Amino acid sequence: MAEDYRMYIDEKWQDGKSKRAIRSPYSGEIVSNVPDADADDVEAAVKSAVSAFDDMRKVPCCTRAELLLALKDGVLKRSEDFAKSIASEAGKPIGEARAEVERAGIVLELSAEEAKRIGGELIPLDLQKANAGRFGITRRFPLGPVLGITPFNFPLNLGMHKVGPALAAGNSIIWKPASQTPGAAFLFAEVFYEACRKLDIPKGALNVLSVSSKLAEKLVSDDRLKFLTFTGSAEVGWSLKSKSGRKKVTLELGGNAGVIIGADADLDYAVKRCVKGGFSFAGQVCISVQRIFIEEKIYDEFITRLVAEVENLKVGDPLDKNTDVGPVITEGDAARITGWISQAVEDGAMVLTGGKRKGTLVEPTVVAGVKPDMKICCKEIFGPVVTVKPFGKWEDAIGEVNDSEFGLQAGIFTRDLVRAFKAFEMVEVGGLIVNDVPTFRSDNMPYGGVKSSGMGREGVKYAVEEMTEPHLMAFNLTSF
Repeated sequence: MAEDYRMYIDEKWQDGKSKRAIRSPYSGEIVSNVPDADADDVEAAVKSAVSAFDDMRKVPCCTRAELLLALKDGVLKRSEDFAKSIASEAGKPIGEARAEVERAGIVLELSAEEAKRIGGELIPLDLQKANAGRFGITRRFPLGPVLGITPFNFPLNLGMHKVGPALAAGNSIIWKPASQTPGAAFLFAEVFYEACRKLDIPKGALNVLSVSSKLAEKLVSDDRLKFLTFTGSAEVGWSLKSKSGRKKVTLELGGNAGVIIGADADLDYAVKRCVKGGFSFAGQVCISVQRIFIEEKIYDEFITRLVAEVENLKVGDPLDKNTDVGPVITEGDAARITGWISQAVEDGAMVLTGGKRKGTLVEPTVVAGVKPDMKICCKEIFGPVVTVKPFGKWEDAIGEVNDSEFGLQAGIFTRDLVRAFKAFEMVEVGGLIVNDVPTFRSDNMPYGGVKSSGMGREGVKYAVEEMTEPHLMAFNLTSF
C-alpha cells in the first residue's frame, strides 16, 4: 500500500489538497502520495516562517540543542520508515538508504553541539593613541527565514544539512524537497512537530512544501526569506541565484570528480574505493568518481582489477539487501547516460564492461580511450559510469583533473607527501581527498566547490556560519 503523506503548515493540516502519486524508479509502482502546495500554501508558509523567526531567534541555545537531539532520536526511532521511503522513491539500495538515515542522525547531533558553540571574539580597537580605552566584541546573529531546496539523491541527509544548522543558528526554515523524493521531508515534519509539542519551540520554525518549479522560484525571489541554500544541478542553481535578489546564497552543485592513481598506491584498496565511489547509488552523487587517471606503469594492472570488481556488482531491486546498484532516477536519464556512452564509442572510446541498459537499470560501465571533450568526461554524467586514462607525469594528471568546468572534490592515491602537497596547491577543487576517492564526505567537514560547482560551504559548523552574520559592538571605556 502506498504511503499517504500529509502536508503541515505551522502544524495545521491543510484539508482538501490534491495528491500527487510518486512511482518507484525501479518498478513503476505507486509508492507514495504527496500533497502539492499551491500559491496560498506558499504564502502561508512564508508568513509562518517569518513569524516563527521572531520567536526562534530568542530561543536559548540550550533549548535549540535539546530540540535537535530530540529530532535525532525521533529520526532514529523511525529509521526503517525513512529508509524504506528513500529506497522506494529514489531507488537507492536499502543498505545505502539505512546508512543515509544514520548519517542524518549524526548531522542533527552535530547541529545540537554547534547550537551551543556560536560565539564571537574580542577585538582590540586601540591601534592608535587617540583610540586608547576602546575595544570591540562580535556576536553572530541568525540571518532570518531560510529557504532550503534539496535534490533526490540524498532526500533526508541533505535536508538535515540545511534544517539542522538553520535551527541551531536560531533561524526558521522552509524546506522544499525534490519532487520525486518528498517522503523523507514529510516524515521528518511529523518528527519535528512531535518534538515541538514537548519543547518551547515555535512550530512554524519548519515548513515543508512540495511545490512546482514556478512556485519554488517565487520563494527564491521572496525578500522575506533571507537565505537560500540549494543543492542540485549547476544549471538550476546558478539560475536560482540570479533570481534570489539580495538574499545570501549557498550553492552545492554538480561535478565530474577526478581521481589520480599513483604507481606507489595500494592498488587493491584504490580499486575497491574507486568501485565504491563510482557506482554507489548508481553514480547519482555529485562527488561520484567519474574520471580516473592512472600512472602508466600500473595502468593495465589497475584496469584489469577494476573491471573484475565492477563485473561482480549486483544490479537490480533496491529493496533487495544484496543489490549493489539500483536504477537511475528516470528512464530518460538512463537513455541519456547510455547515449553519452554510445557517442563516446563513435568518437573512438572503448567500453571495457557494461554500457547497456534495461529500463532504468544501467549496467556499471568502464570506458577507456576517452578524450577530454567527450560528454562522459567534460559533463556530469550522474550515472554508473567511470572513465580510465593513463598519465606519465604527476603534473599532467593534475592538469587533466583541472580540465573541467567543475571543481567540487578530487581524490589522489599516493604514499608520496610531496605529490600530495603539490596536488593540494594545484588542484582546483573545494576538497582534496588523499588516499581515498572524492566521494568521501564526513558530515562535519567543510564541503563545497569552486568554479561551476558552487559557492559557500556546508558541514554543520560552516553552514551555521553561512546562516548567521557577525555584529560588532564597540566600547569607549573612557566615557563610562
